[in-house]
Amino acid sequence: MPSSQVIETLKQVFPGGKFLQRGTEQFEKLNSSYLSGLESDLKPAYIFQPQTKEDVAIFLQAIKPFIASVKFAIRGAGCQPVPGCANIQDGVTLDLSLLTGIDIEDGFVRIGPGERWGTVYEKLDAEGLGVCGSRSAKGGIGGLALEGGLSFFSSREGFICDNVLNYEVVLASGEIVNANAHENTNLWTALRGGGNNLGIVTKFDLRTFKQGKIWGGTVLYFAPSFPSQIEALVNELRDPNASKETHLMISIGYSPLYGKDVLCLNQPYYTQAVENPPVLDPFTKIQPQIDAMNTMRLHSLKDAADEQAGSSQSQVRCAYMNITVKADVDTLRAGSDIYTAGLESVKTVENGLFSLTLQPYPVSLIEKSAASGGNSLGLDPADGPLVSVLLLSYWKNKSDDDAVLAFMKSTLEMIRQDAASRNQLTPYVYMNYAFSHQDPIGSYGAKNKGKLQEASKKYDPEGLFQKGFPGGFKLFT
Repeated sequence: MPSSQVIETLKQVFPGGKFLQRGTEQFEKLNSSYLSGLESDLKPAYIFQPQTKEDVAIFLQAIKPFIASVKFAIRGAGCQPVPGCANIQDGVTLDLSLLTGIDIEDGFVRIGPGERWGTVYEKLDAEGLGVCGSRSAKGGIGGLALEGGLSFFSSREGFICDNVLNYEVVLASGEIVNANAHENTNLWTALRGGGNNLGIVTKFDLRTFKQGKIWGGTVLYFAPSFPSQIEALVNELRDPNASKETHLMISIGYSPLYGKDVLCLNQPYYTQAVENPPVLDPFTKIQPQIDAMNTMRLHSLKDAADEQAGSSQSQVRCAYMNITVKADVDTLRAGSDIYTAGLESVKTVENGLFSLTLQPYPVSLIEKSAASGGNSLGLDPADGPLVSVLLLSYWKNKSDDDAVLAFMKSTLEMIRQDAASRNQLTPYVYMNYAFSHQDPIGSYGAKNKGKLQEASKKYDPEGLFQKGFPGGFKLFT
């Protein structure tokens, strides 16, 4: 528990500060609002909610003398389910939810870390604008803008982090700086994939573009069709004339809520106001399908993100794990077979929902990274096209944690080994979909990890974000 001296120091520098103490109603409500119960299991002694960027700077200066004995966490929206990534047992969690604000400027939108993407889209829709952001309206700003992330527009515009023009950052010293193509450029590049290692971002400036409605939704169908969907996905990715207006996700999984069968779900999008674009036919006209569950239509960016948010669960336990492989039909089919065979071990889990989702990294996406100033992810267009293999699980009871996580770890390892045996495995692990046993920063490659470590030594020479904020994926482990 934080010593009384730490808390007394913080309350002295923030006499009117918003401190929520464990056991109070406000504390319990906020601490139980993480995406995953695995994070809410952790109980800090206090949650502190800064109201300005200056509050964040003062907080860091105040707690620095105590980091040897007292640990802290930084929470944006709390959407990453890794335990300890944005919460901490018996320490102090710095919650950024009061740092809000959405300001639309000429060519970009400035967003506070306490905002959700749905609110951003609503304001941009009214102006006929779009931005590379979360596909879920409930998603927070920071995780995706600091860790890569895919948007509806990624084939055309790159990763979400590639579209950040400026980060307003509070450094470990308490100094507030801007990181962009002209100021603190190495910090700007490092933050594009660096997670919570280098500072606390209090504003994100993201590039905007003209955007109307998009075509997309969901298609639900049956497992025998999934191998042909994998082939269609790979064919699209390997087409030298592939459209940059598409965004595709295909999934196979199981939930007792939908009966006893393994089912499949496609979420295809075309980012122009074109009804039934032929390029999506392979992913939308599957037969047989469950017609009543087909939601393909024209809708605004906000509506599309609302639909994605509605398909996810909240106030449950959940975990993500992922690897990246080359766009190879046999490898992806083998991975799907391994996954569906493993599902038998978790079919008795109460309120379980389990899926394997394939999400493409087309060459056009990877090429956009370099054109936008570069990032820390270590992906090379010469390695593409690639496919993210994501295992996602939701379940109800803590008593099922061990069984579910063991299923996910063992299944992903078998898929990884199979892909490696075919020479189709790539090192990259996406941080926002990684679990605690994975090493996304190491997957960026030694050169990129070294650059991140150099940036840490420059902007955080005493290692505050390595020693005092232990959660997430660190640079020197």
